[in-house]
Amino acid sequence: MSRRRRSVMSDELKNELAKDLGFYDTVQQEGWGGIKAKDAGNMVKRAIQLAEQAARKS
Repeated sequence: MSRRRRSVMSDELKNELAKDLGFYDTVQQEGWGGIKAKDAGNMVKRAIQLAEQAARKS
């Protein structure tokens, strides 16, 4: 039995990160399953950087 994980990032944030990192076209054409593992890792790293920046400003 497979379980689906609830996404921590909003779709809006994921799309913005994909645009910033240059693979949004792939997401539009193939969905999130079409991106490379490296791209997914870079997206997570960038999201963490943004969260850390926001935490420092608070």
